[in-house]
Amino acid sequence: MGVFQHPITLFDALGQRRETVQAVVDTGATFSSFPAPLLAGLGVTPIRTIQVRLANGQEERWAMGQVEAELDGTRGPILCLFGSPGAPPLIGSHALEAFLLTVDPVEKRLVPKEAYLLCCHASIQNRLRL
Repeated sequence: MGVFQHPITLFDALGQRRETVQAVVDTGATFSSFPAPLLAGLGVTPIRTIQVRLANGQEERWAMGQVEAELDGTRGPILCLFGSPGAPPLIGSHALEAFLLTVDPVEKRLVPKEAYLLCCHASIQNRLRL
């Protein structure tokens, strides 16, 4: 896919403080990752710990939190991992899906995409009545 960076803005829970960082867009990463000191400075706290497999095959346990973020003018909550202090910020596939964005690998940019749903609500209700 190629590697490129894209800005993402993170907010504290009250929306009073914000940090905009250049993050590597990593479609191979399930979750976004930001340096733990950055998240802590915004008041983000871990909500659980998950098992993560790194690109080199090594498995580690990482803290996960939820942060309010903005990508390309759209704002919303995303799950994120607490990375080491010197690690580069990463935008993972979960955030891309949450913001309805996909990667244009040729132009190395994020582009809007459609949301998909299995079927409409009325259709499900009609099938359940049978």
